Amino acid sequence: MTLKDIPLTTLDGTTTTLAELSDGATLIVNVASKCGLTPQYTALEKLAEGYAGRGLTVVGVPCNQFMGQEPGTAEEIQEFCSTTYGVTFPLLAKTDVNGADRHPLYEELTKTADDAGDAGDVQWNFEKFLLAPDGTVVHRFRPRTEPDAVEVINAIEAVVPR
Repeated sequence: MTLKDIPLTTLDGTTTTLAELSDGATLIVNVASKCGLTPQYTALEKLAEGYAGRGLTVVGVPCNQFMGQEPGTAEEIQEFCSTTYGVTFPLLAKTDVNGADRHPLYEELTKTADDAGDAGDVQWNFEKFLLAPDGTVVHRFRPRTEPDAVEVINAIEAVVPR
């Protein structure tokens, strides 16, 4: 089983996999509606729109593990994301990214080291993992790295078709 085959649940309760959500590169981001980094949704949506034709899918993973900054129901999260930030990319059901109940997807993702060589727990909301089309994790970006930062764009350019 690869990362792309791990069972997931979307915000509306549908069972899926990354393979079903994305046939190309994938940027997975744990998100929260009441975080100081929440404005990153704007850049994430621009990436989703701008690279959709080149095979990138952004996938948001709501998580309430960081100071309770994603307290809403699935409906409230969807409403907030669509009306406040115009989010059109897929959102998964609220998920634990750390701890004993860490989702199997994040069990695998957190084995990947960042640029400083550090693997392990997700540090905060808006940590980003870039997967190549084959499901290999090719890059990990910590929360304060903006989605439109040069290093993120360069990493995306390296895995999407020209």
